[in-house]
Amino acid sequence: MTVADRIRQKLEAALNPERLTVFNDSHLHAGHHQGAHAGEETHFRLEIVASGFQGQGKVARQRQIYGILAEELAGPVHALQLQTLTPDEEAKLKAITE
Repeated sequence: MTVADRIRQKLEAALNPERLTVFNDSHLHAGHHQGAHAGEETHFRLEIVASGFQGQGKVARQRQIYGILAEELAGPVHALQLQTLTPDEEAKLKAITE
């Protein structure tokens, strides 16, 4: 199982998100940090829309994600970029950009 698959599986099980998009941006950072090798899964960007984020601030949401992905962050994942939204926040954002 790839790192991206593990990330998806863990977040789906823990958050039951309405939308989850996992972008593997590792190829954009090849050689970025010492010991990096081509083909490694090290840099990810996540877009998560989940009702469970309701009432939580940005930092609390990030801490929750970091806790869920603690094993990956301690190992292969070097960088993680997060966009965490509630369904209402996503709807408002879409309305602004349309």
